[in-house]
Amino acid sequence: TAYGGQRSGDPSLTSKVLIGINAAVWVLLLATGGRGSPLVDVLALRPDGGLTEVNGVTYNIPAGVADGRYWQLFTSMFTHVEVWHIGFNMLALWALGPQLEAAIGRTRFLALYLLSGLTASAAVMWFSVPYSLTLGASGAIFGLMGALALVAVKVYGDVRGVAIWIAVNFAFTFLFVRLISWQGHVGGFVGGLLLGAVIVYAPRAS
Repeated sequence: TAYGGQRSGDPSLTSKVLIGINAAVWVLLLATGGRGSPLVDVLALRPDGGLTEVNGVTYNIPAGVADGRYWQLFTSMFTHVEVWHIGFNMLALWALGPQLEAAIGRTRFLALYLLSGLTASAAVMWFSVPYSLTLGASGAIFGLMGALALVAVKVYGDVRGVAIWIAVNFAFTFLFVRLISWQGHVGGFVGGLLLGAVIVYAPRAS
């Protein structure tokens, strides 16, 4: 067993499915206008919408989670517009996902990915500007990093390699903080650490 869960026959399968879903949403957005697609405002995460004033100009911001679009907490982690954004995230998912699925099993890996994405969304809701727009799988990816670090510690693996990967990604996060959601990255990472601790350190019998 993989930490009490059923070991995956193909540990890359879940990552392939997740990459396929992200790619399909990306193609859909490109086909409907890219950054200007009306679907961006529907799928990406916006904590709040409504009227807001910036430099004396009043804008009518599209509806967000506080206005009833609760699905954005989930759909935002599958939403990308720029090719570099989806490319980097999917490359990271392909590098991290199969390792984790092989270690903890398919069901736990999928739960880890989705719940890390939701903790990232929660952090965005809590710490971001209410009318900001956040999208991308980065929060879930950072959750995988946190969990993989715990697995490496547990099995006395190459912790340095994982630590360098994490450090480089956080360095980019805060170096380009105006372009990157640090809230989502930190929230996803913390969520991955907590969920990873439950999976890795819980008694194997349960």
